[in-house]
Amino acid sequence: MTIMILLLLSVSRIGLFVWQYDRISAVASVWPLLIQGVRADLILVGLWLVIPLLLAPFLTAGKWFSVWRWFCYGWALMGLTLFIFVELSTPQFILQYDIRPNRLYIEYLKYPEEVFSTLWQGFRAMLLGGIAVTALLIWCANTLLQRVRLRTEPYQKKTFWLTWPVLLVVVFGMIRSTTEHRPANPALFAVTSDALVNSLVINSPYSVLYAIYSLKHEANSSEIYGKLPFDEMLALALDWPWLKQAVFTDPGLPTLHYSQATAKRAKPLNLVIILEESLGATFVESLGGVAVTPELEKLKHDGWWFEQMYATGTRSVRGIEAVVSGFMPTPAQSVVKLSLAQQNFYTLGSTLSQQGYNTSFIYGGEAHFDNMRSYFTGNGIEQVIDLPQMDNPVFVGSWGASDEDLFTAASKHLDEMHQHQRPFFSLVFSSSNHTPFEFPDGRIDLHEQPKQTVNNAVKYADYSLGKFIAHARQQPYWQNTLFLIVADHDNRVYGNNLVPVEKFHIPALILGADVIPKRIKPVASQIDLAPTLLSLMGINAQTPLIGRDFSHDDISPGRALMQFDQYFALMEQQQLTILRPQQNAVSGVYDPVGKKLTLSDQAPSATQTKRALAQVLLPSYLYRQQQYHLVN
Repeated sequence: MTIMILLLLSVSRIGLFVWQYDRISAVASVWPLLIQGVRADLILVGLWLVIPLLLAPFLTAGKWFSVWRWFCYGWALMGLTLFIFVELSTPQFILQYDIRPNRLYIEYLKYPEEVFSTLWQGFRAMLLGGIAVTALLIWCANTLLQRVRLRTEPYQKKTFWLTWPVLLVVVFGMIRSTTEHRPANPALFAVTSDALVNSLVINSPYSVLYAIYSLKHEANSSEIYGKLPFDEMLALALDWPWLKQAVFTDPGLPTLHYSQATAKRAKPLNLVIILEESLGATFVESLGGVAVTPELEKLKHDGWWFEQMYATGTRSVRGIEAVVSGFMPTPAQSVVKLSLAQQNFYTLGSTLSQQGYNTSFIYGGEAHFDNMRSYFTGNGIEQVIDLPQMDNPVFVGSWGASDEDLFTAASKHLDEMHQHQRPFFSLVFSSSNHTPFEFPDGRIDLHEQPKQTVNNAVKYADYSLGKFIAHARQQPYWQNTLFLIVADHDNRVYGNNLVPVEKFHIPALILGADVIPKRIKPVASQIDLAPTLLSLMGINAQTPLIGRDFSHDDISPGRALMQFDQYFALMEQQQLTILRPQQNAVSGVYDPVGKKLTLSDQAPSATQTKRALAQVLLPSYLYRQQQYHLVN
């Protein structure tokens, strides 16, 4: 079994190295990485051998020997099946996320219907080919294992007790893989400045197993970067110019403070947030991307256009927690999916529902996906409108109703709220720009052939958005409603930077009501949007939001927070401090024009490291202590 696993993983790694040779050779020598890969493979083999080895003294003697042979055969076959499946799915995962399978791999397994539909519609040949190759390799492995099982003879008692302790020590050494204080983990193999290359050194089953282990311990996951005393952490985390005048008076709610709106209004505005799936700067020509969003390019002249807005992560739920809750990212799962945030956790709905607003979430798919329904209904969102509530959608794909159907449902809801003379807040979440990129025929001039490509899907999403805004302009509620158009994240995260900053760059636009058009040039984060919106709406309230209100100051330097796999980056203008698990922090400078992150040979100062560390420790603390909400 050991030889078969090592051979399988080595062949797979060599194939991936050949595929990504240009990326690898640009940052490191190939052979040392391959040798380190074998070391990582031995860790996986050791982990898989632990259980049969520990059971050996109880099952290898007498009548239990037959049970032992069958158990070892089944255990080996199960391991090989899992390892083959994960390794064969690795290339497609890399194409999507530019890294080996990790925690995202586990999270998507919770939604087999959506995942299978996506694979069947968009990657059918690859799926069927992968199943066929998996079946063939498992058949070959089964044939060999059956022969070994039949030839295995009972152990001599003396021989067994001489060899078993030695094997135990060897396997323990394989798992630990180091004589240092801490045993080896994936961070030990992060030896280059390219996150993909670092992940290729290890193997995919080990990466996934470590992700499962990390999920079980993620309550304190931010501490993988280090610790700070509470008072120091809080002071550093709140040490931003826009919080200098804030008064924090409740020690039980450390970030709660009163915010005075810049806009003086007799009646606060309505709010509609349009969260665009995977609409990164990659697809916005004026932000350096492909010219497939002509409607958005027109709209940017009518409102506040953020030239340097950055997402906090690479998943939709990460975008939701940042935009709707103003919550900072951590290495843990998004709070949208975590148990302690399902009730009494702040969202814009918390504030607006207290002020008499109808609060709603409108989504073209099934709202249970990624736990969104539970999170919203438990935290100030009164109404959920998803696929089952939509009247006769014209087009339904793998991920739900098309963006046109989504906006039709949204327009109907907004009309109803206006007729009832009730202020409203709606989060409208699109999904057409999602693999396998299904959308109705005859709507757009295709950017390229074949039809189902990301650029065509984005162009359709942009077309639908343009129709919705054009319709909304003609409605009586337009003059009393603020609209935010923002992406949840980019479509694919890739690049040879340790943190691919360019793939966190997203468009954001505030328009409607009496918004006077302007360009906002400083670096901004998704967590800055919620306080800015409330201020423009004319809402004076206590909130736990610590993002920047750009209506107070849209000129001074800004910052962005980015969580990428196990790395956390604090970007202040173009200067980055990057935290790495159980390793020293690194610093770098990002060139937004060349889209290149240049790492420095000099480590960041202790002050810079602590400042970055505080930004990731604070949200973890607020979540664990359940202190991110309004006064009950």
